Amino acid sequence: MEETSKTIKKRPKRIAIITVALVILAISSIAFWICYQAMKAESHARYMGIMKSSAQNVSRTIRGVEMNAKNVFEEVAEHLDSAEDVIKALESKAYFNLDVKGYFAAFEPNYFPEKGIWFEPYIYQPDARGFEYRQVGSARHNYMKSSWYLKAKATRATFWSDPYYYYDGTSMSGHYCTFVKPLYSEGGKLICVCGADMTFEWMEQELEWQDETSRRNALLNKYHPNTVFDYYTILLDKDGTCVAHPQNKVVSITDKDIIKDLADKKSGVANMDIDGVPCTLFYGPIDFVDWTLAIVVPKQDILRPMLPIAMVLSLAGVIGFLVVWLALRRIQTTTEDKEVKTDEKVD
Repeated sequence: MEETSKTIKKRPKRIAIITVALVILAISSIAFWICYQAMKAESHARYMGIMKSSAQNVSRTIRGVEMNAKNVFEEVAEHLDSAEDVIKALESKAYFNLDVKGYFAAFEPNYFPEKGIWFEPYIYQPDARGFEYRQVGSARHNYMKSSWYLKAKATRATFWSDPYYYYDGTSMSGHYCTFVKPLYSEGGKLICVCGADMTFEWMEQELEWQDETSRRNALLNKYHPNTVFDYYTILLDKDGTCVAHPQNKVVSITDKDIIKDLADKKSGVANMDIDGVPCTLFYGPIDFVDWTLAIVVPKQDILRPMLPIAMVLSLAGVIGFLVVWLALRRIQTTTEDKEVKTDEKVD
């Protein structure tokens, strides 16, 4: 009977401990869920902000290229008396924007009879030492069949060409995008198509520099619990092609909804696996061109700050449970001592 009585007395303690454990578990779970949702919201705002800032930087670079290119083209338009004057005009403004790989003027056949059918003077940067001159028009490089030349002739407007690869076995070979403007005579006859080239190799270096700047930004990262950031920036064409990316970080977009957003110049967020790594893509359009800038964030970047939070909540739960258990044990011990003393007095 005495053992049965002790078992009955211990039941309230067990019930209280189980109840407290369930309450602590529920509170910890709710707290973790709230923190997780807050961290997702913070990550969304953070990476959308970085994406928009990077897109604006690229847009400013492109606008700078356009403004300088137009100055070069106007200089060419004012010096059409001879082929030598055209070359000097291209050279005179080239140094004003070193983001440009080269400037050219592709003339209609026999505009300068002594230069023949293919006259395309090109002032370009082979390296950081300065600009050089080359005559690139030839039967092998018949620019009059190039898409940018045909489009300029058809639209009579300025535009950025689609990305393309140029190869001639020299330092000029590479991936390009060209800002194009046709020049016409007073009678409306096409004289030449001028262009300013940007290389995507240069753009990749620019994107990597922007990533490093964001990662090291003390103000941006001041209150962020994560100190290791593996995200990177890419440029996407309107058809989903990755035209600029860090080394070994090629991203292939096949999702029809994302491609539609790219074509419609819309912003968005999408989850996808890249090289077997679950990632989140934060993307948005760039002004003046048909490209989209995207920030690729491995999901571990987003979830990594949750690890210390989960550890703190778990530790707090364990400590809370131990405190309650010790308190109940002390209360039970005190109660049992009082009952023993009462029984002794009765006896």
